[in-house]
Amino acid sequence: MKLIIAIIKPFKLEEVKEGLTEIGIEGMTVTEAKGFGRQKGHTEIYRGSEYTVDFLPKVQIQMVVRDDQVSAAVKAIVAKAKTGKIGDGKVFVVPVEQAIRIRTEESGDVAL
Repeated sequence: MKLIIAIIKPFKLEEVKEGLTEIGIEGMTVTEAKGFGRQKGHTEIYRGSEYTVDFLPKVQIQMVVRDDQVSAAVKAIVAKAKTGKIGDGKVFVVPVEQAIRIRTEESGDVAL
């Protein structure tokens, strides 16, 4: 099993969700986040004063998938989240040792 963490632009969330649903991935956790990478934020003018916005709004998606689903899931996320502009985001894949469904106490792949 692998944990996939994707940090994307907020307006791409619905497209990414649909892309993952199409390949059979249904469960995910979504968190609103703020951050920056190479784009280093930007400057804005508010009431005549210029100020720097360092942290830009992002969405973090987390899901645990079977090993055989990782490649398809990453491809779906990248295809749906990509705009071709700076700040599109990142995808991280991390090994998961164990998963347990609390309600039934099932473990491993069947708990997903």
